[in-house]
Amino acid sequence: MKLNVWNPQSAESNTATLPEPALEAGAPQFDEIKYQPRTATRNVTPPHNIPSTTGPNAAIREIQEAVRENSGWVQPLEQELGRVIVGQKHLVNRLLVALVTNGHVLLEGVPGLAKTLALKTLASAINVQFKRLQFTPDMLPADIVGTTIYNPQSGEFKVKHGPIFSNLILADEINRAPAKVQSALLEAMQEKQVTIGDETFALPEVFLVLATQNPLEQEGTYPLPEAQLDRFMMKVIVTYPNHVEERAILEAMATTEPALGVTPVVSGEEILAARRVVNSIYIDDKIKEYIVNIVLATRDPKAANVDLNGYLEYGASPRATINLAMAARAAAFIAGRAYVTPQDVKNIAPDILRHRVAVSYEAEAENITSEDVVRKILDTLAVP
Repeated sequence: MKLNVWNPQSAESNTATLPEPALEAGAPQFDEIKYQPRTATRNVTPPHNIPSTTGPNAAIREIQEAVRENSGWVQPLEQELGRVIVGQKHLVNRLLVALVTNGHVLLEGVPGLAKTLALKTLASAINVQFKRLQFTPDMLPADIVGTTIYNPQSGEFKVKHGPIFSNLILADEINRAPAKVQSALLEAMQEKQVTIGDETFALPEVFLVLATQNPLEQEGTYPLPEAQLDRFMMKVIVTYPNHVEERAILEAMATTEPALGVTPVVSGEEILAARRVVNSIYIDDKIKEYIVNIVLATRDPKAANVDLNGYLEYGASPRATINLAMAARAAAFIAGRAYVTPQDVKNIAPDILRHRVAVSYEAEAENITSEDVVRKILDTLAVP
């Protein structure tokens, strides 16, 4: 009997015990050696869909559990913001990304799109200190960081802290103040500290600068220097609402007493705990390479086989690489995942890069913006 090679067994277990039939006269003799059964072998591997209790799978499950435990405030915070801010889901999501990554945000949009209201509502829904700064042309750096005041009674100078010593700073119409005032934020935004006189003071762990600017008006405004633009983690473009959202705004706000109150739903300690979890979210090596390739393509598009026709003046700094990875982790955290997907990177890349990429005069003459350049890079590069 021939052995079934798909169900190997030993030769002894396949030996027939039936009595040998009588052979007819002249019939050929059975060649026992020629028809000796062969023992077949095959590699048997365990099913691939059974998760391992050790190794990377276990680590990701631990991160997933940590995400579940520390992201319980995300949905209530979105609901509180939704009670006041109609639509603008993209804006709300990016504010949450900034919150869990300790990144600063610059909002740009025409007047009346609730930029300031969104930031004030976010601050009201968090149990932290909030200061609002209305930037004007006659401001001084001391109006932001503080100054030293002479006390004639003691004969000493006393440090007077400015409004920068808070958790959330709303820099409203930031481009209406001159460059020397805008530069007062550089040290605070990057190093989380402020130097007044010969003393340096640390800022709170939860410290965010949320700024707004109007792209339409040119008179009485001062463009932000590139050094300060690069310190903003994201530049978010606030767009017009659609028809349904516009009608909802009419119903909610067309009154002398609109309901703008929200309930605080998250504390500073919970935000810090969420940041620690965000730092542990898994990013595959292929996605890390994808992030690096995106940023490098803004500096040397020809090497990345991206045809930009000389429209690029200069590309993004390494700070863009860092912020893109952190923002992708934060997007995964807000979505309730323990790992980053390529789509997370692709979705948030325009907000990270649009203010870090400068286009040439040729591009401006053809109405090609940095947004168009970033989209071209994302559409051309291979996604892992």
